[in-house]
Amino acid sequence: MAKARSRTAARKVKDKWKAKKWYNVLAPESFDNVTVAETLAENESTLIKRVTEVSLQDITNDFRKSHIKLFFEIYEIDGSNAKTRFIGHTLTSDYLRRMIRRKRSKVDGIYDVITRDGARVRIKPFATTDRRIQNSQKRVIRDMMKKTIGKQATTSTLSGFIKYIIDGKMGSEIYKSCKKIYPVKRVEIYKTHVISQPTIIIEEPKKPEPEEKPVEDKETTTEKQSEEQMEEEIIESKEEPIDEPADEPAESIDESEEPADEEIKEEPVEEELIEEEIDESIKEEQEEIEEEKKPVEEEMNQEEPSSEDETSTDEESEESSEEKKKE
Repeated sequence: MAKARSRTAARKVKDKWKAKKWYNVLAPESFDNVTVAETLAENESTLIKRVTEVSLQDITNDFRKSHIKLFFEIYEIDGSNAKTRFIGHTLTSDYLRRMIRRKRSKVDGIYDVITRDGARVRIKPFATTDRRIQNSQKRVIRDMMKKTIGKQATTSTLSGFIKYIIDGKMGSEIYKSCKKIYPVKRVEIYKTHVISQPTIIIEEPKKPEPEEKPVEDKETTTEKQSEEQMEEEIIESKEEPIDEPADEPAESIDESEEPADEEIKEEPVEEELIEEEIDESIKEEQEEIEEEKKPVEEEMNQEEPSSEDETSTDEESEESSEEKKKE
């Protein structure tokens, strides 16, 4: 009997996993409502106040932001989507250890500030120096931290203030103010915690969305290009000056016929010109040959009188020899 009861009890037990549903966890509006994670729940009420931890790299796809961890709390369910709100952030422990070294001073503080929309936030900044500094210098640096953080919080909403911190602008602002007292090496906001959510709703100015250009097919683009080319050709044809008058159509027809005859006449003229050029070239070559011959003839003429002189000198020598013999 006991075995039969246990079997019936086992049949009545339901599978809890089949009764559960998947929900998409969405980031707040300041983070563009990106889907951060997926979670299982049997009822919507069990999702409320559930906290999810996400790296900023998962939202922005920027590897340089992998050391920042964000915490979102679910506060509302809309169908299969779970809406969240920001409750704090921290930096990873290995990132903090890299910045702290021996023989250096670390100046940190804890400050509670109230934003313009009524939210109360706890900020934990810290600064590092190249050398050890005195306690009086640390005290002045903490005062400068508190003043700059409070000034920024009163002029911005919670979402704007958190974004200002995560982007690193708050750390650079504290760095500039503390540099006057002592040359600080690095300033970081290593932890934030939202103690109370905003009590006043202040609408921030939305960023203008970039206009999406309609995607056109290749055929439409080619048609547009061809139309533009046709329009340009028409404009160019209009701009060209017209030489022939429009009032004399008959004369224009005759003129159109004349060029054909002129072309026929021009062909023999071109042949005559070519023949004349050939004749001129032949004449020029002959003249060049004659000019080359002239110096040769002159040299020959010069050589001939020299031989006559020699004969004359021989005759004179013979006559003189004969006269001497007679004597």
